[in-house]
Amino acid sequence: MTAIGLDQTVLTNARIVLADRVMEGAVEMAGGVITDIGSSSTRGLDLEGDYLIPGLVELHTDHLETHYAPRPKVRWHPIAAVQAHDAQIAASGITTVFDAIRVGTDEHADMGAAELRILAAAITAGVEARRLRADHFIHLRCEVSAPDCLEAFEAIMDHELVRLASLMDHAPGQRQFANPDAYRAYYQGKLKMSDTQLAEFIARRTLESITYADRHRKALAELSHARSIVLASHDDATAAHVDAALDLGISIAEFPTTMEAAKASQDAGLAILMGGPNVVRGGSHSGNVSARDLAAAGLLDILSSDYIPFSMLQAAFCLVDEAAIDVPQAIGLVTRRPAEAAGLDDRGEIALGKRADLVQLRIEDGIPIVRTVWRQGRRVL
Repeated sequence: MTAIGLDQTVLTNARIVLADRVMEGAVEMAGGVITDIGSSSTRGLDLEGDYLIPGLVELHTDHLETHYAPRPKVRWHPIAAVQAHDAQIAASGITTVFDAIRVGTDEHADMGAAELRILAAAITAGVEARRLRADHFIHLRCEVSAPDCLEAFEAIMDHELVRLASLMDHAPGQRQFANPDAYRAYYQGKLKMSDTQLAEFIARRTLESITYADRHRKALAELSHARSIVLASHDDATAAHVDAALDLGISIAEFPTTMEAAKASQDAGLAILMGGPNVVRGGSHSGNVSARDLAAAGLLDILSSDYIPFSMLQAAFCLVDEAAIDVPQAIGLVTRRPAEAAGLDDRGEIALGKRADLVQLRIEDGIPIVRTVWRQGRRVL
C-alpha cells in the first residue's frame, strides 16, 4: 500500500469481497477508481473488520413510481420523488440503478404516458445537477399488449439514459397469468370489479394481446437493437417462450416463472434474473418458482430488488445461509453479474482500474447493515 496522496483515500482493516475470495486488507482509491488492493495499512479509514463490497447494480426496480404516486390519484413533486427514491436506493448499498418506467398503458393503469415522461425528465434533472447519490439509468418496462406501447416507446427510446428494455405481457392467459383463475383473483381483488365487469375486462385484454403483442415485440426488439438497448424477456413460463426470446435477440430472462423456463434460459445463454423479495420471503408471492430453488440448482445469475430496494443485499446473504453459496458468489449476483448483463464493464467488482463504487457493511442479527457508501470514490452515505 502506497503513501496517501492528496487525492487518495485508503480504506483499511476490511474484509474485502473480491470476485473469487474474501481477503483481509485495504483498498486505495483515487480519481474515482480503485488504485491498489493490499494488506492493511496503518493509515487511512479503519473499517473495523467490516465487509467491503462493490456497490450494488440494480437492473429492475419499480420503486420510483411508488414515491411519485404513493396513493391512487395522489402525485408527489417528481424531483422530490426521485430524490427520496435515490436516498433509499443508496442506503440499500445500490450505487447503480436502472429506474423502471412503464411503457404502454391500459384502462386500469394509474399513470399515463405523459406522466412517465415527467419521471424521466426528473431523473435527468437529478443526474445533470449531480444531486443524486447513485448512478441512474432508465429501464423501459414495455407492456406489449397495450395499444399505445410502441408509440410511447418511440417517444422516449432516444433518451440518453435509456439502456435497458423488458418485454412483458400481463394479459390473461399469458406468462405470469397463464392460469386464468390466478388472473381473476388478482385483478378482481385489485380493481374491485363485479363478475360481469371482470369478464368484460378479460375479454378486452385478451383481444389486445392477440392484436398487438407479437407485432409490438418484433418492432420493439428491432428499435432496441438499433440503439444498443439491452433487451430482457419477462415472466417466461415455457421453453417456447425462451425460444421466442432468442429469436428477438434477448439476453436477460427476468423472473422466469417455472423451473422449465429457467433451465431453457440457461441452456440458451440468457442471464437469469430473479427478485430479492422472492428469496427473502422464501418463495414467490404469486406462486411461481422459488428463487432459492433456482439458486440451489445453479439457475440464478442476477438478483434485483424488484419492489423493495434493501431486498437485494438481504437476499444475497440469505442465499449464503440457505443455498450453500459462498459470500463472493452471492455478492456477485448483485454486483458483477448485473453489471456484465447491462454492458457496464467499468464497475461491479473490487479490482484495479474499476470504479470506486464501494459499500461498507456488517451483519447484525442476520441482517446486513450498510454503514458507508462511496460512488466513484466520493462518500455518498
